[in-house]
Amino acid sequence: MIKHKDHFHGSDLEEIEKIYGINKNEIISFSANVNPLGISKRLASELSDHIRAIENYPDREYKGLREAISAYCGAPMSEIIVGNGSTELISLFVGITKPRRALIIGPTYSEYEREITLAGGKSSYFPLRAKDDFKLDTDELCERLKSDVDLLIICNPNNPTSSSISKSEIRHILDVCKEHSIYVMVDETYVEFSSEPEKISSIPLTEFYNNIIILRGTSKFFAAPGLRLGYAVTGNEDLSKEINQHKNPWMINSLAEVAGTIMFADNDYIKSTRDLIRSERDRLFEKYQNTERFKPYSPTANFMLLAIRDEDLTSHMLFEKAIREKMMIRDCSTFPFLDEKYIRICFMNPDDNDRLFDCLNS
Repeated sequence: MIKHKDHFHGSDLEEIEKIYGINKNEIISFSANVNPLGISKRLASELSDHIRAIENYPDREYKGLREAISAYCGAPMSEIIVGNGSTELISLFVGITKPRRALIIGPTYSEYEREITLAGGKSSYFPLRAKDDFKLDTDELCERLKSDVDLLIICNPNNPTSSSISKSEIRHILDVCKEHSIYVMVDETYVEFSSEPEKISSIPLTEFYNNIIILRGTSKFFAAPGLRLGYAVTGNEDLSKEINQHKNPWMINSLAEVAGTIMFADNDYIKSTRDLIRSERDRLFEKYQNTERFKPYSPTANFMLLAIRDEDLTSHMLFEKAIREKMMIRDCSTFPFLDEKYIRICFMNPDDNDRLFDCLNS
C-alpha cells in the first residue's frame, strides 16, 4: 500500500508499473493531460522522410520553425523564442529576471515555485477559492499587486482547476502590473484545448505590453512530451534578446525542428482535437454534475477538477481504486489550497471516459 503522502506525476508510469505490478502500456493515464488522439497522423507519416536532417546542425535562428509557430499562434516571428520544452523557458526567464518576490495564482503547477526558489527568490500564493468555483477575483488580485511583488505568474487555463481568465481581465491585470513595474508570466499550456482560445490567449496583448511573456509547449495539445519543444512569446525586445543570449545554441534538435513545422500546420488534427475535447468536456461535466459523489468545477481545458462529497472517500482511495483497474487519475492533495477531497481527471476517448466514470462512482 502506498502512503498517502506519495504522489505520482502523469509521466511516472514506470514507478506505477513497479509498485502495482501493472504493465505500464496497459495503463490509461487520466493524469497526464495529454491529447488522447496521440500525435498527428501527418507527423507520424512524414517525419521519417526527414531523417537525414540529423546529418546537419539545425538553423541557429530556427527561422522555419518560428515562421510555422507564427502562422499557428498569430504572433510576429520576431517575438517568438523557441526552447527545449516550456519548462526550460520558465527556468531561463526566471534566471534572467531574478524576481525577489513572486506572486503565483494557485493552486497550480509546482515548477513555478521551484524555479523561483532556485533563482534565490521567494514565492507567495494568491488563492483561487472553492467557494468561488476557483474563479479569479480580479479586483482582489489587483489590490494584492500593489504590495511588494515583482513577478506575477498565471497559468491560463489553470492546472488543476481548469478555470480560465479572459483576455480583457488579463489586460486589466497588466495595466496594474505595468504601474507597479511587475513582470507577468502567463503559461498557456492548455489554452489550445479551450472552446474559444482567442478569448483567453494573451498573445495579442504583446503588441501593447512589454511586461508580459507567454509560454506554450507541444507536450499536451500535440501529444508530444518526448519531443521537448516549447516556445515563448514576448514583445519586450530586450528580454527576448537576453533570453536568446543566455540559452544554449541548438536547444532544439533537427527532428524536433522538422516535427514542429509539420504539427503546427496540421489543421485537420487541430480541429479533430478541439472537437473531441469540446464534446467530451460538455458531456462529462454534465455527467458528473448528476452524481451525488462528486462536485465538478466547470472546465475550460482538457481536464476537470472534482471535489469528493462522500465523507468516507479520499483522493488516495479513489486513486488506488482506479489504478487497480489500470486507470490513473491525479490525487490533488499535494496542490496548495487543496486536500484529500480533490481529484483531477483529463478527457480521453469516450469509451475510456465512461469506464473511469463507472469505476469512480461504483
